[in-house]
Amino acid sequence: MTDYLLTTTTALVREAGARLLRDYSPASRITTSDELFATLRRNDATVAELLRPELLASVHGSGWETDEHATGPMPAGDHWVVDPVGGNLNHVHGMTDWNIGATLVRDGRPELVVLYAPLSDEMFTARAGGGAFCNGERITVSGKTDLAVALTGTGQARPSHSPATARGAGASIAAMMQTALYVRSSVPVGHQLAQVACGRMDVHWQLENVRSHIGPVLLVREAGGEVTDFDGKPWEITSTGYVAAAPGVHSAALEVLRSALR
Repeated sequence: MTDYLLTTTTALVREAGARLLRDYSPASRITTSDELFATLRRNDATVAELLRPELLASVHGSGWETDEHATGPMPAGDHWVVDPVGGNLNHVHGMTDWNIGATLVRDGRPELVVLYAPLSDEMFTARAGGGAFCNGERITVSGKTDLAVALTGTGQARPSHSPATARGAGASIAAMMQTALYVRSSVPVGHQLAQVACGRMDVHWQLENVRSHIGPVLLVREAGGEVTDFDGKPWEITSTGYVAAAPGVHSAALEVLRSALR
């Protein structure tokens, strides 16, 4: 059943990517708020209208998470969490970092994930307990052990932050800039987590743990990464934030971030 679901989901997400590519142009320039939000909604609808009926039909009785920016526990049973266009703002402004993510959450735990970056044609997939893959090839996290040579990053989890979260994000970035080789602050978050999973980046952290991160976190875990909350406890869907990293630099990164957030 899971093999069938993964194959089906991968094909659907690839088709959604092809549809978004038809509306993508590196020359796109948005000038008004009306145009911006209309285009964002159109992109989301393009993906959701394709994926929603097909994914719900593929798992009998499954539900659909309507807010990919929600936090906290999820109900029992099977639920699809879809990030229609991760990095939607990038897409509509002609930038390259955007993707489509679909995750099946079963009884509060991610079961499978498909994350597709159409412009690079990279299809990231993972199943719980089954490893992580990019275009069918198994991927693993970085083998680095020195945070001083680590590529790290964070990003804006959702459109707005509370003042306290914004201050914490700034403090954590400043602290990591003084310790790691490189710090990237960008969206989509799923893109950075995929880079950690395949060993291109070494650390990603978030002060918020929103629905759209659930699948990409599974990618990192299945690729051999360590994902904990800021107390060092294993990541859960109810965690308020997390650090996802290669095992050799996770502890050092966690200590830097905890010190910055005290």
